[in-house]
Amino acid sequence: MNTHSNIIWKVAGVGLIISLVIMSCKKYLEVAPQALIEEEAIKNDPQAAEALVTGVYNGLWNSGMHGFSYVGMTNIASDDADKGSNATDNADNVGTFDRLSMTPSVNALNDLWTGYFRGVVRANQALDKLPLSPAAEDVKKRLEGEVRFIRGLLYFDLVRFFGKLPKLDRVPATEEANSDKFQVRASVDSIYDFIISDLEFALANLPIKGAPGTQVGRATKGAAAGLLAKVFLYRQNYQRAFSLSDSIVTQKLGDYGLLDDYASIWRETGANGRESLFEVQTGINANCDGAIGSYVVCQGPRAGGKGGWADLGWGFGGPSQSLIDAYEPGDKRKAATVIFINPGGTVLWDGFRIPGKDSVENLRYNYKAYHSRGAEKNCGKVDYLPKNLRILRFGEIKLIHAEAALAIGNAGAAIKDISDLRIRAGFPTGVTSVTRETIWKERRVEMAMEHDRFFDLVRQNKIVPGRAASEFAKDGKVFTANKNEIFPIPQQQIDLSQGKMDQNEGYN
Repeated sequence: MNTHSNIIWKVAGVGLIISLVIMSCKKYLEVAPQALIEEEAIKNDPQAAEALVTGVYNGLWNSGMHGFSYVGMTNIASDDADKGSNATDNADNVGTFDRLSMTPSVNALNDLWTGYFRGVVRANQALDKLPLSPAAEDVKKRLEGEVRFIRGLLYFDLVRFFGKLPKLDRVPATEEANSDKFQVRASVDSIYDFIISDLEFALANLPIKGAPGTQVGRATKGAAAGLLAKVFLYRQNYQRAFSLSDSIVTQKLGDYGLLDDYASIWRETGANGRESLFEVQTGINANCDGAIGSYVVCQGPRAGGKGGWADLGWGFGGPSQSLIDAYEPGDKRKAATVIFINPGGTVLWDGFRIPGKDSVENLRYNYKAYHSRGAEKNCGKVDYLPKNLRILRFGEIKLIHAEAALAIGNAGAAIKDISDLRIRAGFPTGVTSVTRETIWKERRVEMAMEHDRFFDLVRQNKIVPGRAASEFAKDGKVFTANKNEIFPIPQQQIDLSQGKMDQNEGYN
């Protein structure tokens, strides 16, 4: 392993894969996730750069990044979901997130950290090689924008999970091999500046959704504007959050809108639909692994009691009673979000029947994570069911737009946004007024089980101190201020840095 690899290993628990392969196909799934291209191929073949970037996208399948640990550190850690499964299964790992009692030695923390930083390293490798390509300059700018969008997305999640972070902004030069630069943690402000710089570049250089020659599933101006609006909402720059989200709401950046049927967003027919700004692309490939490892199966309904059926998964992340209580009567979003096990059994949208309450481990499961099964669904490999992960959608943009609009005094825009969402949810009329609290309430039920609730409560707690503790308490969880806003740095990473990385407050 070379000196560059050693630095990345110490920082992120991952090494640079130095085996090189030539990729010739531009399509998703047919390019191996490593997608490392020989330098000569990059210099001589314009298509090699496309394949290199496709590999950066396919790296988002990493199970550490978006699999079981991700479900634990998002939904289960929030008040949207409880651990699920049975009392002892994974109690000392993912179960610690449900209790907000995680320690630096919890394996899932390191799993997610290394998964995300593998993605960052892969993005940096691509950015390092793209300038060598003979492709047209506008193509290279577009490809760089796509990679920087992904790197910005990964760092946005990382900073929300862990706070201060090592800032890996490039492949380290040889002379940096023995420096501490990539082993110490940069400030949260510095990381956000890095994220914003990446996303601003992406916004300036990516095409509009649906433009001639654009490939479905690639990052676009709308995706960059939407994610940047979300970042500025977190930074409480409401004017910028409004202007960016407004460019999407007014369709200046492409044809976006709410799907008529809320439930269809998460079905195969809803993938990459009008409501989609960005999704992790999955599908069938030759190795039957073109999907996020364990994402679907870890949340699938699990047999228990008298059993008697071939179940659908491990049963983790069941929707909480606190979430159920948040829905108003008549809200169609509840049935689209939660699989309820009825006394006589439950029939899912594709016809699959789950037996009654005496044959399952839990009585509620995440419907948004369900993917229809069958031998043709990724060759029957249930750990790799090809469900696209919806990262950013128009419904959330409406919520960002509403919250930012209200903050800058444009109540009319906020009222329209919330009215549109509620009418889609099945309510006969919209609303005539909104407050910050009603927007936050609407955000919870609109975005339930979509991996953002924990971060939302932390963000809202900065505006209304005590809100997080109050909301978590409704789910029986104790939120400790000045500690539980972020997760502990994995002890393995502190050890790899030889103590150069410090630990988050409250976890020493």
